[in-house]
Amino acid sequence: MPDTVRYIADPPRSAELVVIGGGIVGAATAFHASRAGVRPVLLERRTALCTLTTPASTGGFRLQFDNREELELVRESLDLLSNFSKVTRQTQYDPMMQRQGYLWCTTDETRAAWQRDLVRKQHAWGQSDIEHLDGDEVRRRFPYVSPEVLAARYREGDGFLDPKEITLGFAAASGAAVVTGCGVTGLRVEGGRLTSVQTTRGEISPGLAMIAAGPFSGEVASLAGVGLPVQAVRQQKMTMPEVPEVPQDAPMTIDDDTGTHWRPGLRGAFLLYTDPDEPPGPPAEDLPTDHDFALGLLDPESPISVARVAPFWRKVWERGSANWILQAGQYTMTPDHRPLLGPTPVENLFVNTGYSGHGIMGSSAGSRIAVDTLTGRLSPDQNPFRPDRKFRPRELDRL
Repeated sequence: MPDTVRYIADPPRSAELVVIGGGIVGAATAFHASRAGVRPVLLERRTALCTLTTPASTGGFRLQFDNREELELVRESLDLLSNFSKVTRQTQYDPMMQRQGYLWCTTDETRAAWQRDLVRKQHAWGQSDIEHLDGDEVRRRFPYVSPEVLAARYREGDGFLDPKEITLGFAAASGAAVVTGCGVTGLRVEGGRLTSVQTTRGEISPGLAMIAAGPFSGEVASLAGVGLPVQAVRQQKMTMPEVPEVPQDAPMTIDDDTGTHWRPGLRGAFLLYTDPDEPPGPPAEDLPTDHDFALGLLDPESPISVARVAPFWRKVWERGSANWILQAGQYTMTPDHRPLLGPTPVENLFVNTGYSGHGIMGSSAGSRIAVDTLTGRLSPDQNPFRPDRKFRPRELDRL
């Protein structure tokens, strides 16, 4: 398999598989399709791959989930990513995996009991390396943690990775013909079957097509008269390079009571908070950022401040000279916060979307599942993420 992405100037007139979307999900789809013997063409309407929602992520991975299906999905993804060069047979791109852990801290007795019960469930699901620590043990291992923290759940094998390296590695290893600056403008359906993908650069006659367009997946599917149960929700990320107070060996540190979290990077940190009151909005390429978001994370008097469980952030606030950069992307949310993987009501049209904030972690395995539905290797009754499933709303997993 090649070490470089195979770009072409214009899309071909026909293709075995058209993959719509050039982020991590689209690239992983192209890779698994190629592996299954299906030759893909990958379309991205922006002028470069991996430039919309994928790079707006914090680049974290974990096996601490509240349901078995997602845990197993991400476990398979991490098995692949841990052997990325061997599996993809390319050496140009490396996931840059750092196993520094995920630490979920709580100052609430009820939440501590909930954590303890969750860890028991995770052990029953086969993930026995997740620990539940009392406050003293948390501070013994991680001295920066507040005295108010009563307990935490922790997995040392969780950590961080580089989503852009993974995306480009999948794209290169797929051998797919990649066309950038090529937007999809129409999906022609005749007799209930997809017969044409119309683009800004010409028309393609596809054998099959996979929509992997992140927050734009619903809009693309609507071109074929298909309604997807997805909503786009803004997610902001704050980058603070060169912050000497941040311990660079720290795990992803989450305030389990608020959802505020940070992790070291760039000799500083990335900081995030998923606001449960953030309303869904239309998918967008240019999203506004809000400086109140940054102030809410840093001001020690804020109820969502990172200083609540890590007091050194108060010193960063009082010093006042640390710079920050804000970036915004969109989660593609489904009613049960699990992805949509598989066929649509239109013959030969499939979807791989709706990861609800877990696309970086889940799309390596999710794309394998989506491709297996496309090739017939996976039947609908074997697919817990089938798009026509019955949705059971659940509490938002804030990471």
